[in-house]
Amino acid sequence: MGAVFVFGSSVPLLIYAATVSARLRQLGVTAPGATIALAGGVLAAGGLGLSSLLLWTLSRPEIITAGSLINALYYLVFLTGGVAHVVMLGLLTAGIAVPALILQLVPRPVAWTGLGIAAAAELATIVLIWPPASPLLPLARFSALIWLVAVGVLLPKRRAARNRQEHTIPGGPA
Repeated sequence: MGAVFVFGSSVPLLIYAATVSARLRQLGVTAPGATIALAGGVLAAGGLGLSSLLLWTLSRPEIITAGSLINALYYLVFLTGGVAHVVMLGLLTAGIAVPALILQLVPRPVAWTGLGIAAAAELATIVLIWPPASPLLPLARFSALIWLVAVGVLLPKRRAARNRQEHTIPGGPA
């Protein structure tokens, strides 16, 4: 039953990634940040969705008797829903935080916090070679999800005129 809820949670993450990417573009972000956020969100949601489907497979009665298959599926669940999901969630976070910091779309401490969370999420890659670092996974995951909710509330619908003028390239679009 838990696999169904995890699968269901991947859908809102995908919708959030598409929405925030579009919002960043509407706010004038032409640098790769909006695309990085979209790619990170799509891959994070995909990793979570795949992990839940593998977890559901583990719950099937015909699989329970296959010992080595159970171990392989267990590791795939951990890799896709743990390391891969968190690292890609870090890309989503960084893709929002960098343009938000440069264009002052959210308060600076919020943007810097997002960059710190993104760094922790990317650092979670080390779990692949040093498993005792696995506490980074829930730390980065839950702090990123909280930060994404906060930034979703704080991200403006349009840029302030003063902000548009400060970051305009002479002779280029705002």
